[in-house]
Amino acid sequence: MTIKNKPSKRPVQRRKVLARTATAKRMLAPDRLLESLALNRSNSPFMAGIAGLQAALSLLAAIVLVRHSLWPELVAFPALGALAALFGRFAPLPKRHGIVWLCALQLTGAVFVTSLASFIGLSPAMVVLVVALVAALSTIAFSYWNLGGPGAVIIVFAAGAAMTPVDSWMMVVERTVATAGGGLVAWLITTSTDFLRLPALSKVPADTDNRRPLKNILIAGGRIGAGAAAAALIAYAAGWQHPSWAAIGATAVMQGGHLHITMHRALQRMAGTLFGSLLVWLILSADPPFWAIVTAIAVFQYITEIIIGFNYALGQITVTPMALLMTSLAMPAANGADMAIERVFDTMLGAILGIAFAVFFSTFDDRRYLATYHRARKSGRPAP
Repeated sequence: MTIKNKPSKRPVQRRKVLARTATAKRMLAPDRLLESLALNRSNSPFMAGIAGLQAALSLLAAIVLVRHSLWPELVAFPALGALAALFGRFAPLPKRHGIVWLCALQLTGAVFVTSLASFIGLSPAMVVLVVALVAALSTIAFSYWNLGGPGAVIIVFAAGAAMTPVDSWMMVVERTVATAGGGLVAWLITTSTDFLRLPALSKVPADTDNRRPLKNILIAGGRIGAGAAAAALIAYAAGWQHPSWAAIGATAVMQGGHLHITMHRALQRMAGTLFGSLLVWLILSADPPFWAIVTAIAVFQYITEIIIGFNYALGQITVTPMALLMTSLAMPAANGADMAIERVFDTMLGAILGIAFAVFFSTFDDRRYLATYHRARKSGRPAP
């Protein structure tokens, strides 16, 4: 009786390593750096302006309403819910209303889940993993329902903002209701002002269903969840005060549709965050009053929507101060300089790990598309 030797797995593993090594080299090619510096053509600057105006008005209205209520200490949470106004800017009017509702629901759910995790006594490391789970689930939701940009990163931002300690069930409820109220404000404002989009709606590309197969959607969600978890846990282990920012960085980088876009996003996010952190440090160093911070948040939100379509890095220059100023509303005692510095390191960590996870978990189709794209760009042919 002869015993057949089992085929060795080493050649297969070696091919996988070589394939991913070649992919990493293509992503790190100097051309990717040059491409990340290029200015894109905006689909509709007019539509971007309307979306920016709607988002800024939603933030202002939500903050003002709660500031003058019986719960002014909750002012940051309706602002999080109001971010629902960012979504669906190119969708037809009836569909846009549904998108805003779904995104408001996700923002509210993210705040509730993270606050609940803190209330029931989970360790800080476990709460960090809850934020990573939110990243995975929201990625799946955005892909499955084809909700569009700015994507799951906004939901992860809301989850991270709710990581501050919770000492009572009532606080969980108050945070959740306040966030839902901000979402309602966003829906009311977008619904009442959406007629402003009509002149430009017919001139932008039709809203198409780009939903991928469910298997691919689940893989993408798992990949982003794993990357967000790794980034946040490393930041937590390093003793950084805001590990969720690293999770946000990984999510933002990895939600690109193709590997070369992942590389562009990483480079652009790191560069934009560096300049944006310097800007917010200058603002917070002046110890501005509450309403100056609120005004700055609204202005930065409006500017972001105008410029981010031209280059993601430009948008990060204004997104970063907006995010940190919103954080300062939730944590008034936080040191502005420390927040700005940590934001840079968190973003770099998240971006680097995002690239690593994108390459490691890439599919054959991902790598093949990048190879085709790389060859086309190298030979001067139009990219696929």
